[in-house]
Amino acid sequence: MITIDTASAVPPYEQVRSQLATQINDGTLAVGTRLPTVRRLAADLGLAANTVARAYRELEDAGLVDTRGRAGTFVGATGDASRAAAATAAREYAAKVHALGLGRAEALRIVTAALGAAT
Repeated sequence: MITIDTASAVPPYEQVRSQLATQINDGTLAVGTRLPTVRRLAADLGLAANTVARAYRELEDAGLVDTRGRAGTFVGATGDASRAAAATAAREYAAKVHALGLGRAEALRIVTAALGAAT
């Protein structure tokens, strides 16, 4: 289920994208699951079709969904690849932080701030 917070500073397309990405990555939406059509989801959420289309495009660019033309949009098999890429990035960050001489607490504060800024 996707909900849109109209009072949020986060744009609606990003709310859709992030909620779908979370559901894909945590397994709530299994590989091969067909997503609603852009028009159907837009109507259900009270959004413009272009808003949902942008969210789907960004999910496709991230490799989380596959669009198969008229057949629809499906959850891709790369959710695990996304986790692997994130783990690689985390290892690289940890190595860089260590090389800079920063402690664990400071490194966690930096990444926490960065994650907060990304949402």
